[in-house]
Amino acid sequence: MKKKLLSIVLCIAMVSTMLIGCGSTATEEAPAEDAAEVVEEAPAEETTETADAEPVEINMFIASPEYADAINQLIAEYQTQFPNVTINYETTQNDYPTLLKAKLNAGECPDIFSSTSGKEIQTYLEYSYNIGSEPISESMSDAVKATMMSGEEVHGFAIKGNYFGVVYNKGIFEELGIEYPQTMSDLEAACEKISAAGYTPFTTGFAEWWVYKHVFQHFLDAAAGEGDVSELVSAFINGEAKMKDYPELYDDFFRFIDLTVKYGDAKPLETDLAAEEAALASGKVAMVCGQGAWIEADVLKINPDLKIGFDGYPVNDNADVCKVISGSDQALRVSKDSKVLTATLDFVNWWYTSDYGKAWFKDTAGVIPPVKEAAAPDFEIIKQGDAHVAAEGAGALAVTYSTDSFHQAFGETMQSYVAGTIDKDETCAQIEQKWVELEGAAQ
Repeated sequence: MKKKLLSIVLCIAMVSTMLIGCGSTATEEAPAEDAAEVVEEAPAEETTETADAEPVEINMFIASPEYADAINQLIAEYQTQFPNVTINYETTQNDYPTLLKAKLNAGECPDIFSSTSGKEIQTYLEYSYNIGSEPISESMSDAVKATMMSGEEVHGFAIKGNYFGVVYNKGIFEELGIEYPQTMSDLEAACEKISAAGYTPFTTGFAEWWVYKHVFQHFLDAAAGEGDVSELVSAFINGEAKMKDYPELYDDFFRFIDLTVKYGDAKPLETDLAAEEAALASGKVAMVCGQGAWIEADVLKINPDLKIGFDGYPVNDNADVCKVISGSDQALRVSKDSKVLTATLDFVNWWYTSDYGKAWFKDTAGVIPPVKEAAAPDFEIIKQGDAHVAAEGAGALAVTYSTDSFHQAFGETMQSYVAGTIDKDETCAQIEQKWVELEGAAQ
């Protein structure tokens, strides 16, 4: 995400003289008694590495580059209190699973790395430290912690909680006298009216593989009906289900994708996250695909007057399945074999328990805090998401039932469909094959 930052951030990660957290860039060293206060909750035997003056380097390689600015500020604040700690921060999005596996295969596991939560907690279990007895675990909200667990152990923490749904320009809908559509038929009618008024109904972000998984999970939830969506995903992984068996997947999902292409960007496969944010902020685009609460801060920086709306995806002509989804889909992990394990734990514990760290989620990152008793930012997507969940309940966070290796292959297959190089049946066959090959092998 936020590709305009990637080249800068990756260069920062590779050039040691430009690293965030380098001791030579310190502007102020905290008094010793202040440093002790920050880490006082950590076990006594695990605080000496950060507390002394010996240089320490922590390697942090995570996805979610949309939070690069905020994390840089977090690291800079930590470095003012612990100037002996250097945090080498590297982030990317599109090729993250491949690049992480390359590091692991080379025996270079980062001290902090990321994965999808849920099923992917198991995928990297052999590399991750159980933080269950750490202060960070006690600070984590129960809903977030539930997606980070393997049995009774906690093997991840989150940058944020999240809401997934359709972000839209409420001003356009109000101007045209359109209620946000709850069914596909109403969505098609709305697109026609929006287009006739000179606006673009959709910006899609289809250059990003991860956008497709965010959309698809709404249709998976509907396909599961009253059942458990995790069991439906398992049936696909075991080769026991076909997309043709589920109209919500075979008919409704592709109907939605076709509609967004028809009424969307001129070049959907060249539209990334930054382009989606710019399009919405322009005031000329009505709806955004595949995004959620994380885009509001960036959009409002461009256009503070934009009236933002948030709702679920119209799946079919049953309005009851138009729901927002909530949960934490990304996990950060601490390497259990880290050579600077004590310093790494001190940093993540400070992140979740210090006054600055707890305020960082709202004031700097602008996200739903994954921490108990932390204030949420005053964003429309969060407020409207809260209201939708209170009134209608939330859809299941289906992305957590598959790994990002599958999701990336799924997104790349959908890009071929959007490009017109494969038809719907071939697309479904490839998706089913990838579920078995990539997820079945991981079981």
